[in-house]
Amino acid sequence: MELVKYLNLGRIPYRQAWSLQEQLLRELVDRKLANRQRLGAGLPALPQTHYLLFCEHPPVYTLGKSGAMTNLLLSEAELEANGFEFFRINRGGDITYHGPGQIVGYPIFDLDNFFTDVHRYVRYLEEAVIRTLAEYGLQAGREQGYTGVWLDADHNRPKRKICAIGVHLSRWVTMHGFAFNVNTNLMHFRYIIPCGIADNDKTVTSLQQELGHPLDMDEVREKLRAHFSRLFNFQWAN
Repeated sequence: MELVKYLNLGRIPYRQAWSLQEQLLRELVDRKLANRQRLGAGLPALPQTHYLLFCEHPPVYTLGKSGAMTNLLLSEAELEANGFEFFRINRGGDITYHGPGQIVGYPIFDLDNFFTDVHRYVRYLEEAVIRTLAEYGLQAGREQGYTGVWLDADHNRPKRKICAIGVHLSRWVTMHGFAFNVNTNLMHFRYIIPCGIADNDKTVTSLQQELGHPLDMDEVREKLRAHFSRLFNFQWAN
């Protein structure tokens, strides 16, 4: 069974978290390559430890490698005036927002030790959030043709996205991940076309918005990481 080290980074600047992800990804890739050499020389492989990083960010917009700048509705001067950072990054997907009250998750997993299937990996990220929402009485799911976690439309509200997903892999080691809106300020999504989805019948939401009260972030994090360990069938490293 694989070992995963959990790190709650708290509120951390986006660039700092990105740099840490890249460092850990390089460590896992280097260990993987070293183990191939060891096995080729008849030596036992060294254990590989994976990472699950949870954090919150100060307000920031990130644009994936397939995203369009036209989906950012603020100028550089307006971003600065409103206290937002902006980064072009190497994950998949379009533009999204990160900010306080949002659980941002960065799994740094060597999928060679789990399963080499990107689509299955993304479905597992979604499933961890779907199962967490079920513990709060919300029936969430997926929307055909899109990634992320969605709540169905009802007679008052359109279909609502509560978790965005965008990943990057190098030699089957993952980085970036998901952004789960818990107590997130949804007003900040008004300055972008979230995930490049301009459909009038779709919007964004949060757990607080759906339940009508703020949530204990630590409680949500613990439920979420428990579902991660069950889905990926790993043990927590000390």
